[in-house]
Amino acid sequence: MKKVFIDGSEGTTGLRIFERFQIRDDIELLKIDSDKRKDPEEIKKFINASDITFLCLPDAAAIEAVALCDNPDTVIIDASTAHRTEPGWAYGFPELSEDHRKAVANGKRIAVPGCYASGFIGLAYPLVKGGILGEDYPVSIFAVSGYSGGGKKLIASYEEEGRDGKFDSARMYAWGQSHKHLKEMKIITGLKREPLFCPMTTNYNSGMIVQVPLYTDLLAQKKTPEEIRDYLADYYKGEAFIKVMPFGIDVSEGGALFSDACAGWDGMEIFVTGNEERIVVASRFDNLGKGASGAAIQCMNIVMGCDETKGLQL
Repeated sequence: MKKVFIDGSEGTTGLRIFERFQIRDDIELLKIDSDKRKDPEEIKKFINASDITFLCLPDAAAIEAVALCDNPDTVIIDASTAHRTEPGWAYGFPELSEDHRKAVANGKRIAVPGCYASGFIGLAYPLVKGGILGEDYPVSIFAVSGYSGGGKKLIASYEEEGRDGKFDSARMYAWGQSHKHLKEMKIITGLKREPLFCPMTTNYNSGMIVQVPLYTDLLAQKKTPEEIRDYLADYYKGEAFIKVMPFGIDVSEGGALFSDACAGWDGMEIFVTGNEERIVVASRFDNLGKGASGAAIQCMNIVMGCDETKGLQL
């Protein structure tokens, strides 16, 4: 039985991890007293007593927490942005390649991808690796997410009684092109420049869609939508958490995809649509599932050597 500590268990990511652990019989949760959850000495004691510690914290606090660990056997799984592109940290998206999965399995420091980044990288990484999407392609990303991905303050803005009516509509943000996920989007995929990124949140709790439009004549290898769909299906063949949907399913669903359809689920769906000139590849998943807590627990399962899907909703 592994001893597990969640530092930041009262945030949205930490709470979802805690909920998933209620059906586990192979871990012992180390629970810090609520009045000591910000006490560095108490936190240090719990981190070093654990086999696995989850960090569900703001970046600065996550960096401080890592510095408290002096137990060489403790595995740290960090859900913050702080370490996703840092040397020595495994990037927690094992489906990307066998090297990624091995790095998670053997790593003591694992960085969980961001939610938007997961949706984009799950699409772009295979296309770049396969030589279909050139490293210099001018990538654009259009994405919509439930408000739970914005943290406690944004959640309160949507859920408070008598809230401002503006939260009934789509909230478009990150206009300055400095979103915190851009760095990993570029570095992990191997792109030469950061994508142009246009995210929004809307009036529902969780679930998201990430869309990447592509001009076929600008691709390094010109492909039809069907060929790209088949390539991605083969790339992710056998992966429990990623389901590449049949070509044309968007048409069969009335020409529309709903961004909250995967709420509560820990996998990711991938769609490809378009024509010979313009293609859209898209991913749909739960921003708190494969986009955060679900991915963190998947990484823990790999570290423990058990079924990757254990305790998760698939």
